[in-house]
Order: sequence, then C-alpha cells, then structure tokens
Amino acid sequence: MTAAILNALVTRLAPPPIPAVQSWGKSYDRSQGALIDLSQAVPGYPAHEMMLQWLGEAASSLAYTNYGPIEGEGILREAYAAHVSQVYGTKLAPSNIHITSGCNQAFVCASLVAASANETILVTDPFYFNHETTLSMLGIKTRTVECFASEGFVPTVDAVKMAITPDVRALALVTPNNPTGAIYPADRLQAIFDLCRDKGIWLILDETYRDFLPEGAGAPHGLFATEDWQDNLIQLYSFSKSFCIPGHRLGAIAAGGTVVEQVAKIMDNLQICPPRAPQAALARALPALAQWRAGNRLEIEVRAKALREAMDGLNGWKLESIGAYFAFVRHPFEGVSSVAIAEQLAKRAGVLTIPGEYFGERQTQFLRFAFANADAPTIREIRGRLAGFTI
Repeated sequence: MTAAILNALVTRLAPPPIPAVQSWGKSYDRSQGALIDLSQAVPGYPAHEMMLQWLGEAASSLAYTNYGPIEGEGILREAYAAHVSQVYGTKLAPSNIHITSGCNQAFVCASLVAASANETILVTDPFYFNHETTLSMLGIKTRTVECFASEGFVPTVDAVKMAITPDVRALALVTPNNPTGAIYPADRLQAIFDLCRDKGIWLILDETYRDFLPEGAGAPHGLFATEDWQDNLIQLYSFSKSFCIPGHRLGAIAAGGTVVEQVAKIMDNLQICPPRAPQAALARALPALAQWRAGNRLEIEVRAKALREAMDGLNGWKLESIGAYFAFVRHPFEGVSSVAIAEQLAKRAGVLTIPGEYFGERQTQFLRFAFANADAPTIREIRGRLAGFTI
C-alpha cells in the first residue's frame, strides 16, 4: 500500500505562528505579574452593547438562516459604500463592494483575481505573514520590496520600481502597516499607485487598521479620486478591529465592478456567502456607532503614548516604528535570534510578542508588539520587565 501524497505547497509552510507563540506563555510562572499578551492583534475592549444586541437579533431571525447573496447583503454593501465614500471624499457605489469572511479571505480573493500560479505578487519586507503564506500555497511567486527603519519602514517608489519585472502582476501593501505600524503618507501611496498604473499592475491595498489613524489625519489617501482607479486598485478592509467582532469574520473589498464580478466566482467556491447575521448588524452599526469608534481611536492613541514612554531610553531597546495597532521594536541582543528572544521573554518575563523573523528572515533584530491589546497601565508594566530581562 502506498500512502497518498500531500500538497507540497501547503506542507512546506510553517505551522500558524500565533498558536506557537501563545504556547510559550503557558510556561510563564507569573513571577512578575499577570501575562501581558501583545501577540495577536485583538481589540483590548469589548464590542458596544448595541452591537451585541443587533447581532443577537439578526442571529435569531429566520430571515438570515438561508443562503444570501454571494457579494454580500445589499444593506451592508450600501452602508459600507457610503462609509468609504465619506472617509475618502469620493463616490463609490454598492456595486464596488464585495463582502468577505474576514480580510484574510479578501486577500485570497484579490490574489486569485490579480495573478495566476507561477506569476508574481510583490510584498514588502517585513511582510504580513498570512499574505506570504497565502501566496505560497496558491503557487503564486512572492518577491519583496525591502523597507528599512531609516525610512520609517515605508517603501520608496524607487524600491518598488526596481522590484517590478515582467512577471509581476500586483503589489500588496498594508497601511497602517502590520507588523511595523508604519503609516504610509498619502503622497507616497499616490506615487506608488501611479507607478503601478504605468506598469499595468494591480495595487492591492490592505487598510484593515485605517480607523486608527491619528487625530486629524484626514483621508488616508486620494486614490479613489484618480481617474479610472478601478483599473489598477483593489482595496481591502476588516470590520473586526473597529467593531470588536473578530470572531464573526467579516471583511470587504472595494474595487471596480469587473473585479467584484470575478471575486463572486471565487467566493461561490470558498464560502457561497459571507455570514449573514453579522452583516445585518453591521449595516446598522456603521452609521450608528461612529462616535463610539472615534472614542476607541483616541484610546488607542493613549496606549501608543504609554508604549512610547515605557520604551524611552530603555537599556538598548528601541521603538523603531509605531502606529495604529502595532509597534516594531529593536531588541538589544546582537546576534541572537528574535525567536529565541520572544520565547524567553514570554517564559521568563511574561510578555508575549511576535518574533520579527516571522515577518521576514531579515527581521531577526525586531519584535512586534500588538500594543492595542493592553490598556495603558498594563503597557507601562512592560518597562520594568524589559529592563530586567537578559538573555
């Protein structure tokens, strides 16, 4: 008897990183206080009580127990199109919107629309690890655009231009960035988008954390106002962080009608339709909870300020980049793997972080802190734990 062969595009991938990191915390003895979990990016405060009520009402309604539209509920597509139009000062229609089961699924759809197996999609280095593994298992080649601390981890136009070769079909960017927190300036995004248009490739723009831009930041960019934007832009979003509902798995794609039509073909095979009850709840929540979301954004700024203060002048630790949910922190231990640092930091100091190497092999000197998980007093405790940490 001969054993069947598994798909090498999947088996060659490392196990999911978040469970691996969280397992280190189980060995912590609480000698320095409670475990501080800065690993997975989750809202560090609960969903609004009205959001929970609307979820309950929709989940108990027979109206949402059957299959729904592949592209998403009309009420949510309309509400989200209006929301995007308001955020970016432009006009998008419901036909420009496709609802997905989370932003990771949105990226799967965007990748399949943009490239075939053996073609190439560019990602930044450091990259969001689920983007890299998604492309790998789809058989889509990945090449990186290097980003450096000296540039605030924002890709330069020249670096992107140098990375584009005839086999490249798209460039995937995340802003505010995961893992670095870097916020890409609007003029840089416009210049990169213009380059993508000139080269005839897609810009896949993941803006999961856009609702946590600093006070007074204004529109994240003006790409939707560019003539014929729909020919080169696919924008991604997640409702998880802003509405504190990651378990309900809802994301969105904003793109031209042709892309939405192609995504529907993919989604019909992946899931048929996104979860219906949370879509109904979100259609109500998008306009109704605007002030509550604004308050949460200010709370995230408080937490970012607390981390800046905690890391200031701290024994060689350096906060290289911070924004929205994440900070990219340089550790002081030359020649030591970030995996070893993160593991020992979890087990001995009770601080869970993600090794930089999980976001690219060049990132061994860094750790990712998902600081939005913890309140400001908890974040301030980090200083004492890092100050006494040795390897």
